[in-house]
Amino acid sequence: MDDSRTLLATDEAELLAFTPVPSASNRRDGWTPRRQRDFITALALAGTVQRAACAVGMSRQSAYALRERPAAESFAAAWDMALQLSYDRVFGQAMDRAMNGITVPRYYRGLQIGAIRRPDMRLAMAILAKRHAPPPKGPKLTE
Repeated sequence: MDDSRTLLATDEAELLAFTPVPSASNRRDGWTPRRQRDFITALALAGTVQRAACAVGMSRQSAYALRERPAAESFAAAWDMALQLSYDRVFGQAMDRAMNGITVPRYYRGLQIGAIRRPDMRLAMAILAKRHAPPPKGPKLTE
């Protein structure tokens, strides 16, 4: 990722600021401070550990191992905040779609004669029911 922080709003980037986990070895292909920052940004954008780790060229397992290292508290807090930001973004998009609906084409004898916009109240109710449950934390077994 180029400068991944530019993909997020300034206030989101500030919320995700953290102290990188120190490394005993300074391997280029390891969890460098830059790769850690890119991972957190990708996690906020993608919403899953698997996709974020893949985006920075690392494995999901190594990301969880990094989170468990000593002195990783700041990284773990940024991780949790990134997941919350992603969850909030998806919630907002789903509510927008539920309330404003989608455009559905109308056909007559095989020709499109117009379109209507339909809100999806079932989606809105499902979203609101899930809104009270926070996103799961810790390792996800289905990724």
